Amino acid sequence: MSKVRTRYAPSPTGKMHVGNLRSALYEFLIAKHAGGDFMLRIEDTDQERYVEGATEIIYRTLEKAGMFHDEGPDKDGGFGPYVQSERMKTGIYLNYAKELVEKGEAYYCFCDRKRLESIKTEVVEGKEITMYDKHCLSLGKEEVEANLAAGKSYVIRQNIPNEGVTTFHDELYGDITVENAELDDMILIKSDGYPTYNFANVVDDHTMHITHVVRGNEYLSSAPKYQRLYDAFGWESPVYIHLPLITDENHKKLSKRSGHASFEDLLEQGFLPEAVVNYIALLGWSPEDNREIFTLEELVRDFDYHRISKSPAVFDIVKLKWMNGEYLKAMDFDQFYEMAKPYLEEIIKKEYDLKKIANMVKTRIEVLPDIADHVDFFEAVPEYDSSMYAHKKMKTTPESSLEVLKELLPRLEEQGDYSNDALYALLCEYVKEKGYKNGYVMWPIRTAVSGKQMTPGGATELMEVLGKEESVARIQAAIEKLESELV
Repeated sequence: MSKVRTRYAPSPTGKMHVGNLRSALYEFLIAKHAGGDFMLRIEDTDQERYVEGATEIIYRTLEKAGMFHDEGPDKDGGFGPYVQSERMKTGIYLNYAKELVEKGEAYYCFCDRKRLESIKTEVVEGKEITMYDKHCLSLGKEEVEANLAAGKSYVIRQNIPNEGVTTFHDELYGDITVENAELDDMILIKSDGYPTYNFANVVDDHTMHITHVVRGNEYLSSAPKYQRLYDAFGWESPVYIHLPLITDENHKKLSKRSGHASFEDLLEQGFLPEAVVNYIALLGWSPEDNREIFTLEELVRDFDYHRISKSPAVFDIVKLKWMNGEYLKAMDFDQFYEMAKPYLEEIIKKEYDLKKIANMVKTRIEVLPDIADHVDFFEAVPEYDSSMYAHKKMKTTPESSLEVLKELLPRLEEQGDYSNDALYALLCEYVKEKGYKNGYVMWPIRTAVSGKQMTPGGATELMEVLGKEESVARIQAAIEKLESELV
């Protein structure tokens, strides 16, 4: 067998959509699993949709995702150029299109816009489409040459017979056969001289020795046209793998409006590249066991494209957040702190030990921006209702909490050591002395110093970070609040 060679061939039209990233990832995994090559090719033949800076986004995304290509515009492996507009300058596409014309598998079309608009539409599989009527196929060789000599605008169309069928094989869907009458004579070379996406795709894949083509199943309808081109040239067609659709939680196709449609969007929302790659790998593929957490190296080792599903995959942002949280929990603390520090500094302006706070939140957040909601009280106690002191499980009430706080305040004012252990020992001594349950005392203290029902640490952990002066001041303020509201 020839060496496995896959390619990611994006168009530079903006951010990298989740579906495109999955195609790139699967192509990368297929190649690397087999010890093959993963190529990057930029398909910029659609000049109208070209977005300035989009090529840089592609490079940046692949790098952050850890999918390093073996060949590409910046790594010549002997099959360049790797940018279609540069390949076009070599005349490769026009030459191959002319070869098809010579074989009778393509023809020049000189129809102007007015004539094309006059062609009647047809209904194919319930959809109304316009099928070109092969008007220019009947032009004689002399007439074609005269039109070309006169500089008349033209396109080159694929010549698909009206009768018979075309069959192609997909690794997931098996053999698929379509009636040729349902296939339009698609344009291969546009009037501006550029090849169409479909034609350039086939020529480049063959000349670059691509063995496996991975793309979304929305391209299944175009696959017969690709197959006819391979057959017309007498080329061996690649292994086709058409991936299932990715939908949102409402089973609708992912859109840019959803806010999580692109890799960059997800990173901006605080997701880790490794977690996103891990999650996207599971959108349509499942391992033999029920594992969900994979490093990229483990995915390369275990990935078998035969285990890709045909069913649509649901992009569940809740599941992605859970997975991201698992990555944060497992992360080295120093690495986590460097990532968390900007979020902490944005909220907390006072001189607290940010490392201790980061350690508190590390196992409690799912994405980095969650940090804000967990630590905002360190800067200032938010407004809260005294009913928060009532906790059924702890058997506390605002009245009982006021009593506890008033009895503990003098002891906390006298306490010199405000380390977590020392404070915990002090409170436990009070609990034992009074015959209370721990929560009966800890809940009022934690509520008083935080003003929140959920905090990243316990009462004494928070007081250690806040320090004696701030802790005492907050408890005094809580006593005054309760006394005024319980009158």
